[in-house]
Amino acid sequence: MIKVAVNGYGTIGKRVADAVSVQKDMEITGVSKTRPSSEALVANKRGYPLYIADLSKKPDFETAGIKVAGSVEEMIQKCDVVVDATPGGIGKKNRELYEKYGKKAIWQGGEDHEVAGFSFNSSCNYKEAVGRQFTRVVSCNTTGLCRIINAVDQKYGVKKVRATMIRRGADPGDPKRGPIDAIVLNPVTIPSHHGPDVQTVLPGINIVTTAIIVPTTFMHVHVVQMDLEKPATKEKIIEIIEAHPRIGLIRKGLGITSTAEIKEFASDLLRPRSDVWESCIFEDSVSVSDENELYLFQAIHQEADVVVENVDAIRAMAGEVKDPEVSIRMTNEALGFKAI
Repeated sequence: MIKVAVNGYGTIGKRVADAVSVQKDMEITGVSKTRPSSEALVANKRGYPLYIADLSKKPDFETAGIKVAGSVEEMIQKCDVVVDATPGGIGKKNRELYEKYGKKAIWQGGEDHEVAGFSFNSSCNYKEAVGRQFTRVVSCNTTGLCRIINAVDQKYGVKKVRATMIRRGADPGDPKRGPIDAIVLNPVTIPSHHGPDVQTVLPGINIVTTAIIVPTTFMHVHVVQMDLEKPATKEKIIEIIEAHPRIGLIRKGLGITSTAEIKEFASDLLRPRSDVWESCIFEDSVSVSDENELYLFQAIHQEADVVVENVDAIRAMAGEVKDPEVSIRMTNEALGFKAI
């Protein structure tokens, strides 16, 4: 069994912990929080040993009825792989701790590529992660872009990509962020960071991205255009989508035209937390012009699509499973997940 610690039991960390806990070849040896919270209490209730960075705060946790197993440093010593799901910028500071104990570590897309020197996507470069000590799982938006760009590139060749990210303003449980009544350019300059981030996984792809933030909590939407090297058809592109284990096709007959309806669909499917692990491409949006230009809309669940990628990264780094298709299948099956 691969012993996994999750440093940062928040939006991503709690989902990774739950996904790891159902894998047949993995176990959770600990999760961490910095302060008492409902998430810390849930960790207790799920049976995850809870560790804290500052043991002087242990009485605060105990007052809230939350059991503390020890310090984060103790947690790190007990695992094989640590998934760092701390807020962006904090994870970089934790690298020294992981190096101190010779542990394998995974960071999230909120950290720069340089924190690990290698950025990961299961469908694109799993084999390059096998046996590595440090890996960074790219962000939710980059994950979604990499999945479809790589799949199309393998079949038809992608000369260039132009994509706009329409980003959610905050996660559903975050009352401190906005915008409330605005559309925010993110950033004002072009390109956005998403294109260079894709290139950390797919260095040969010519891509320029732009991004805006809108007042919603339900997912991101991408407007994607690719110039292809070989002629394709809508039907052939849909075949690629349907064959991909982590891309879902939102069929026109379902009447789904919004992110809110996708989340409701996931809820009706009894997905944990209504999570959408796959990228969701709207069938009606897929089109290919006579000039070999591919257009599509895809929706990305910012809380969930990187979760399955983290599980695969753990397995690759542990080194026992070297085939990406095998790991992806193991992860998906353990979650009871088949792309929409």
